[in-house]
Amino acid sequence: MKVLVTGGAGFIGSHIVDLLIENGYEVVIVDNLSTGKKEFINKKAIFYKKDITDEDLCEIFEKEKPDYVIHQAAQIDVQKSIDNPVFDAKVNVLGTVNLLECCRKSGVKKIVYASSAAVYGNPEYLPIDEGHKINPISYYGISKHTPEHYFEVYSQLYGLKYTILRYANVYGIRQDSKGEGGVISIFIDKMLKGERPIIFGDGNQTRDFVYVKDVAKANLLALERGDNEIVNISTGKPTSINALVEMMNKIMNTSLEPIYTEPRKGDIMHSYLDNKKALEILRWEPKYSLEEGLRETIEYYKRERQITL
Repeated sequence: MKVLVTGGAGFIGSHIVDLLIENGYEVVIVDNLSTGKKEFINKKAIFYKKDITDEDLCEIFEKEKPDYVIHQAAQIDVQKSIDNPVFDAKVNVLGTVNLLECCRKSGVKKIVYASSAAVYGNPEYLPIDEGHKINPISYYGISKHTPEHYFEVYSQLYGLKYTILRYANVYGIRQDSKGEGGVISIFIDKMLKGERPIIFGDGNQTRDFVYVKDVAKANLLALERGDNEIVNISTGKPTSINALVEMMNKIMNTSLEPIYTEPRKGDIMHSYLDNKKALEILRWEPKYSLEEGLRETIEYYKRERQITL
C-alpha cells in the first residue's frame, strides 16, 4: 500500500512518515520545505519538493498512484492568517481543493486530513466534543474548517473516503520554536538557555497538550478506520500554563520563574477536547502522559543543542 503525505518533511508529518514506513507502507512525501526540513525526510520515502497549490501537482499522483493521502501541509501561523488572509486561504483552502482534484483524478481510496481545535473558537462547554458549534475566531480557524465541507461533498460525488482529525495542541520532537512554534518548544528553547519563559496573561489558561507520536498513531489508524468521520485527537485533559512551567522546571532541574506579560488579544482562556470518539471509532487513545512526552522532547533538544544540564 502506498501513502502520499503532504507536509511529510514537517514536524507532525515527518513522524507520520516514520511510523508508516515502520509499518511496511510505501511512502511518498510532497513538501515545499517552507517550514519542513530536509533532515526530517525519511530516507526510505520518495520525496518531491512541491507546493500543494502548484497546477502540476497531479503529475506526481499520476506517476506514483498512491492508495491513500495523509494531508498535513498547511499554513499554520494564526497571526500570519490575520496579517495575510489571502495567502492563508490560498494554501489551506485552494491547496486542499487542488489536492482533492488530484485524488479524484488518480483514484485515491481515502484521504486523512489534519484539522484543528481552532475551528471551535471560544468553547461554549468543556470538554469540547465533535458536535460543538463551529465558531472560529481567526482566519486560520476558518481556513482549516472550510475544507471539511469539500471532503464531505467529494465523498458524496465521487466516493472518496475521508477521516478528519481535529488536533488539540500538538507538541514534541522536531517542533520549531521559531515563529508560531508551539508554547512547549518555545519554553524549552528559552529554559535550556537559562532564560525565563514568557507567559501571556496570568498563566491560569489551560490547553490540551497531545504528544506528536500519539498524533502520528491516530493518522495510521485512520487509514483503515473512521471512514467519513470527524474525530478529535487529544488527551482530554486540561493543563494550565503555570503547571506546564512547573513540570518543565522539575524535569530540567531548574527553578526559572516565568515572566508574565499582557494577555494576547483573541486568546482563548480554557480549551480541552473530548476524545471519546477517537477511542470508539479509531480505537486510539494517547499512550504518553504529558510528563513522559516532555521528558522525551527535552532530551531531544538537549542532544540537539549538545547541552548537558
